[in-house]
Amino acid sequence: MKLEFTKMHGLGNDFMVVNQVTQNVQLNTEQIRRLADRHTGVGFDQLLLVSPPSSPDADFRYRIFNADGSEVEQCGNGARCFARFVRDKGLTHKDVIPVETNTGRIELQLVGGDQVRVNMGPPIFDPAAIPLQAEQRQARYKFNVGNNIVELACLSMGNPHGVLEVSNVSNAPVRKLGPKLEAHPRFPKRANIGFSQIVDRQHIRLRVFERGVGETRACGTGACAAAVAAMAANRVDQRVSVTLPGGTLQIEWRGEDQPVFMTGPATTVYDGIVRL
Repeated sequence: MKLEFTKMHGLGNDFMVVNQVTQNVQLNTEQIRRLADRHTGVGFDQLLLVSPPSSPDADFRYRIFNADGSEVEQCGNGARCFARFVRDKGLTHKDVIPVETNTGRIELQLVGGDQVRVNMGPPIFDPAAIPLQAEQRQARYKFNVGNNIVELACLSMGNPHGVLEVSNVSNAPVRKLGPKLEAHPRFPKRANIGFSQIVDRQHIRLRVFERGVGETRACGTGACAAAVAAMAANRVDQRVSVTLPGGTLQIEWRGEDQPVFMTGPATTVYDGIVRL
């Protein structure tokens, strides 16, 4: 069968977007892996499925799959691309779009040009809900990695994150520590690992080793997690720019139990058809 899709990216974090509202198509793990291959397939970091909602208080539902075929709970860059997609394809004419995800409802707002503002909901610090193996909540958790001890701030932005503060993100050990921390036994569902450099109170530099993908050009939930970790420690202000290899996101958080807001671009690359 032929499958229509759109290739999109948010700061270089790229997606294959499939419309299940108008196409009756289901993809299995092996098909996703083949489509994700950058040499023989479409090539992408994540697959984004646009579906009708199951809840009356949402306009759409979206699901996200990594390049390895594993499903994830949330993706900030994907959320922005989702909003741009449903507007550009005429599936909605709204500027504020409620969307159902596997971890609850989020709200997407088109704010002009290619910019999308996303209400990501409040961060989750309870270890059991991240999930993280820990007896109680702490500002930093110690992880044994080989003969070393690494301290991470841990939280969930709808998906699990560990944030390691580094002095210089350019030479941070992303490829060495990233895979070991992502699959650390203390993360039962694995985790996205951020390497965060606090430049000043309005600016963070960040690289992220994403669960099931590896290092990507950008990670929206990773940017939120790094900003929240720094804000919770009073290391930065309540609005901060987070610069990733692919570009910059604006993150706002007013404190405990308040939602995190992320603003950044979403770009369409091309529309295509692939034969399954």
